[in-house]
Amino acid sequence: MSVSKFLSNLKKSKIISPKIRLYLIDKDKHYFINEGSIKNGFNSKLTISKNRDSVLSAFSKMAFLFDEIIRLRIVKYSNESDSNELLYLLNLVPINRKIRTFLDWKVFGPEFTRDMSRLFEVRNDAVHCISITEVFYNPKSKISLSTTSGFKRFTTDFQKAWKELLKIYVAEQEKLDLKKLSID
Repeated sequence: MSVSKFLSNLKKSKIISPKIRLYLIDKDKHYFINEGSIKNGFNSKLTISKNRDSVLSAFSKMAFLFDEIIRLRIVKYSNESDSNELLYLLNLVPINRKIRTFLDWKVFGPEFTRDMSRLFEVRNDAVHCISITEVFYNPKSKISLSTTSGFKRFTTDFQKAWKELLKIYVAEQEKLDLKKLSID
């Protein structure tokens, strides 16, 4: 069953099991099914402004998708105690370990793993600063996010990684048996 058909059926039924916790991407629209309701998720296109809060917000969306990929692989769409326990553990695991795990699981290739690691160094620096002007991005050589060209390079690389992560998420999502889920 396609994601579009599953969502259409779900919206028509008006009864959504509270046992389902699932982030779904259907074309360019994102949905979050949780606690018996369906809500809009993130936009497929992220806008990043040249300020600390905007940069950190973009990274938090990416980190959310990391956790959702792990959830899909381990507990599928469950919103029972196993899901809560996994979410608890995921909060304890540093981002760099999740990125490495995706490489080990062959979810990420080596180049994408390297790119993600470099991007998340910016996140780590941004968390520990007051202003984005103190942050550097190091794709091949160190560049300051305080410069227009440095910030543009960072956002271009981030957008490219975000698009790739969405493709990876959709590939993981397609492994779900939505027909079985709609029956359960």
